[in-house]
Amino acid sequence: MKPSTVLLTSRVRPIMKRPKCATASRVGKGRPQQQVSSAILRKVARTMLPFYQAIASRPAYAAKWSAAVVDADLDSMKKLLSEVSAELGRLAYGTNGIGYFITFGFRGSDYGYTNGTTIPPGTVQFKFQTNVHRRLARAVIPYYRALAYRPAYREAVVRSIRDGHSDHLERIVRSKVKSSALKSVQVESSGTALTFKYRSSKYAYRNLLFLEGVL
Repeated sequence: MKPSTVLLTSRVRPIMKRPKCATASRVGKGRPQQQVSSAILRKVARTMLPFYQAIASRPAYAAKWSAAVVDADLDSMKKLLSEVSAELGRLAYGTNGIGYFITFGFRGSDYGYTNGTTIPPGTVQFKFQTNVHRRLARAVIPYYRALAYRPAYREAVVRSIRDGHSDHLERIVRSKVKSSALKSVQVESSGTALTFKYRSSKYAYRNLLFLEGVL
């Protein structure tokens, strides 16, 4: 069965496509890590930043991405990720029909660190608005750039996540994300959850970084 024919009607977890070579998308060495680290956030942010820049600056690319997300067209998603960078095209990725998830693995671990954007499950099905995604991408680019290239900023985010201090994390995130559409910032699943609500959409969109088990 092709990925695009799999029914998503009642799914919360996304349809995922894993790389053929598991080590191609691994980060770090040694014992399994079950907490976020500065090195993990740096790797994720540096890899994902060009993707958000492409979504924000290339309307046709962003429209193709939204269509692939809604249609669960994993082949098109891979092609589009690979257009941004070969590394992105080698990662595990998936869709739940209302968002997407890109997962970075760790050598010797059953855990992965995931970045994605989704409408909250149970809100709507088979919907992902290009205009909203582009505005969200523009809003989070300074945040991901700081995570990628400013060690002190990144360490402050890691401390907030590990300590579970959502209030502290919110102050840090809002120093980079200036959009009034950002409604909440929370620590969730050893990561961050940024919830946006634009007036042009009935739906909230969540930009997520989180630790998860890799099946």
